[in-house]
Amino acid sequence: MASKSLDGVLTKKANQKETFTEAQIEDLVKCMDQDVGYLYFAKKFAYIQHPVKGKLLFDPYEYQLGLMHSYHNYRFNINMMPRQTGKTTCASIYLAWYAMFVPDQTVLIAAHKYTGAQEIMQRIRYVYEMCPDHIRAGVTSYNKGSIEFENGSRIVSQTTTGNTGRGMSISLLYCDEFAFVQPNIAEEFWTSISPTLATGGRAILTSTPNSDEDTFASIWKQAEDKFDEHGNEQEIGVNGFHAFRSFWDEHPDRDEEWKAAEIGRIGEEKFRREYGCEFLVFDETLISSIHLASMEGISPILNMGQTRWYKKPTSEFTYCIALDPSMGTGGDYAAIQVFELPSYTQVAEWQHNTTAIPGQIRVLADICKYIEQQTNNTNGIYWSVENNGIGEAALIVINDFGEENIPGLFVSEPIRKGHVRKFRKGFNTTHGTKITACSRLKTMVENDKMYLYSKPLLSELKAYVATGSSFQAKIGHHDDLISATLLAIRMMAVLKDWDPRIYNTFNQAEDLDDYEPPMPIFVSSSY
Repeated sequence: MASKSLDGVLTKKANQKETFTEAQIEDLVKCMDQDVGYLYFAKKFAYIQHPVKGKLLFDPYEYQLGLMHSYHNYRFNINMMPRQTGKTTCASIYLAWYAMFVPDQTVLIAAHKYTGAQEIMQRIRYVYEMCPDHIRAGVTSYNKGSIEFENGSRIVSQTTTGNTGRGMSISLLYCDEFAFVQPNIAEEFWTSISPTLATGGRAILTSTPNSDEDTFASIWKQAEDKFDEHGNEQEIGVNGFHAFRSFWDEHPDRDEEWKAAEIGRIGEEKFRREYGCEFLVFDETLISSIHLASMEGISPILNMGQTRWYKKPTSEFTYCIALDPSMGTGGDYAAIQVFELPSYTQVAEWQHNTTAIPGQIRVLADICKYIEQQTNNTNGIYWSVENNGIGEAALIVINDFGEENIPGLFVSEPIRKGHVRKFRKGFNTTHGTKITACSRLKTMVENDKMYLYSKPLLSELKAYVATGSSFQAKIGHHDDLISATLLAIRMMAVLKDWDPRIYNTFNQAEDLDDYEPPMPIFVSSSY
């Protein structure tokens, strides 16, 4: 059944009549299973070349099974993997199976270097050649850069350029080390290839991180943004990609001793990027990028409507509830943050961009009522709103709603000396008060004096960067949850004068020896 190809390797002729045993037929049926066939193929028939041990039957680690599950079960998936963890091996096995057992498919391999493209194809060829003859598909063309099978499927490997894949009807795109493609080429390539994928194609993007600004990083961050308009977590990101990530210590041969030796060889920063798979942010974020990388957040323990609760209120704590209102017309989000004091722990949050101001006040009231029910106490509930701009409308709604109908005490900032304006309840945000609140947020979070549980809030903080003399969200990102958090911190600065417990812990956080004001500017401002 086998024949010599032009380049001297064993292949199987196409369109030949064959006789199979019952066991062979059973193998074929299991490999052809479109749900789990790839796993059966990988574990029973896929051989790899180990650099030391030579030819070995593939025996996947748990994270490799997870990676291949991601390949198969999501139309678009992006994978961030440490170096030397077998990602190319997994890809070669899966792509070989896909082309042999899914008919009429065009698989395009795009690698950032010619040698990379050839390496992947060589591994696919090895997987194919080591298969038993009853498993191998017949080939009609077998070259170093492409393979065509009798079922109408083909695999093509190319170097990633702006023109790669142009004019092809791509069924499955595999991009290897996409983060290391030159930024302008990567952007041009992705812009040109995306319309092709939109017509039904699938994509697998795999890389270790390189920069937090490249095309790979952009796609990854959108894949990690799994929150819908109500803040509810989804399985895939807003761009339709499923994100899969593994870590260096998931490999059974790597331990702390290995880590220490590797850091000694390549340095901590390179280790964290290549093995920790961290995007070390080059932008000047309010919270240090290294600290942000260590903060993962948790899933809510309770969803009440669109309010996400991360911790149940108890009577031993005081609660601070801050509303940053919005028009509710689909633009900026209104946001509410709830903190537990004096632990400075995030308890709950809410955000929405189509809830009108009366609805925002009702949500605020409902949160306060829930805390009252859980604690059987209103003395430990303090709430407030930002009174800038649309905040004036919020004050009118509160007046109409009846302040007495919202459990707790409405907190307002004290009038500053020499400040001549008509007193308004709530808090007025200026450049100075914003920067001061930012500095307090930075100090408390980086020194583990404030605990943030919300994944959406942490996502905002990763895009909250220095701009001129202040901080704001990058273009295309929101900072409404941050604004509500800053308002909560300003409320804490007032509450500390009312509660000795808050006073002591708040002052301790501000008096830390390693305190550094946020750049680019620090403006002191009294409350």
